[in-house]
Amino acid sequence: MKFAADASLDSGATFPACAMYDLHCHLLPAIDDGPVNLATALEMARMAVADGITTVACTPHIYPGVYDNDAVGIRSAIARFQIELEARDIELVLVEGADVHLAPNLIDGIRAGRIATLAGSRYLLLEPPHHVAPPRFEESVFELMTQGIVPVITHPERLSWVDSHFDVFTRLAARGAWMQITAGSLTGRFGSRPRNAAERFVGDGMCMILATDAHHPRRRPPLLAEARDAAARIVGDGEATHMVLTRPLGIVKDVPPSSLPPALSFDGDRAQSRDRDATGGLISRFLGRWSRA
Repeated sequence: MKFAADASLDSGATFPACAMYDLHCHLLPAIDDGPVNLATALEMARMAVADGITTVACTPHIYPGVYDNDAVGIRSAIARFQIELEARDIELVLVEGADVHLAPNLIDGIRAGRIATLAGSRYLLLEPPHHVAPPRFEESVFELMTQGIVPVITHPERLSWVDSHFDVFTRLAARGAWMQITAGSLTGRFGSRPRNAAERFVGDGMCMILATDAHHPRRRPPLLAEARDAAARIVGDGEATHMVLTRPLGIVKDVPPSSLPPALSFDGDRAQSRDRDATGGLISRFLGRWSRA
């Protein structure tokens, strides 16, 4: 199975050090449980830009029988919304994606092009059930990985069963699955239990990216900077930047996981954060390499 990054991003563009990529966001209007109309979606887009987000993966649910979206429809909705943004001088780049629920024949759907991966890459945003640990969850994730797909498991810290199954996520992370922690979890917007779990994922070096999972400008806002700062207090500035820029940019560019910075635990990043210049140089080299791709 071969994946290719969005060619429109291979333009030689440079990226400011303060830029952030949000790769889980329900921004498209009237397509799932995100914004109900264009005005609300535009309000969210303006909030994202004001927060320092430069690129958003529009990731509506693909949940058979509930939200029957597919890659073709998502790309069409993104194209329409990008036109609306440009008409209003809202400087936000949109790429495709989907919040994909576990379902039978998922691999067949990806192969056939019905299921959208993140920016057309090998990385798939995968949402587990919220309240029940699914049977054969580990096996299902590993099956995706055998097909060259990198599952990015969404908001594990918010699952009601995460505390009793934390070892499952530890094993998955050790085998190469990625974990995406919700920005609002890390800042306490979802309460103390998700916050504690989010801090554990970050502190244990099991959070590869942060994302907003935004749905609404007030109830579920597209704010990422505050979570980056919260992560920095746990693992240092360098690793926090990797969570919102380096690795998300790598996903958009379809860079293999082995070529991206590994997640760092608290002790490992303390040494890195003492040398800010070295960290900045590392990121500059990554950005320069990808911008020339």
